[in-house]
Amino acid sequence: MAPSGLRYYERRGLIQSSGRNGLRRTFSRDVIDRIALISCAQAAGFTLAQIAHFLVATPGDAELRQRMAERAGELDADIARLTRMRDSLRHAATCTHTPLVECPEFKARLNIEDDETATEARKSHGLA
Repeated sequence: MAPSGLRYYERRGLIQSSGRNGLRRTFSRDVIDRIALISCAQAAGFTLAQIAHFLVATPGDAELRQRMAERAGELDADIARLTRMRDSLRHAATCTHTPLVECPEFKARLNIEDDETATEARKSHGLA
């Protein structure tokens, strides 16, 4: 991570250095783990303000727990959507249908609500 990023996290109160080694800040292992958590949370769409609140939350914070549960559900939906896209792309990489995006199997993998079409497409491709 860039030193400017570490300084920014320090100013925001997300991390704290444990001292200096010459001109360089030093950090405990806990801070390294916290930086990994911050990075993961940002990649999942959380803002630094939300992350800061999460880092100091207590078990009694019912509102935060509710928001966390809602966000977990949103992430589940994102994961399902991305998994469908990944599976469709893997199929398209070996499909001989012209054009690729009109392949029934490709389309069926993208459409979670059309399980019957997906099953039929897999049968037509010898996959079911």
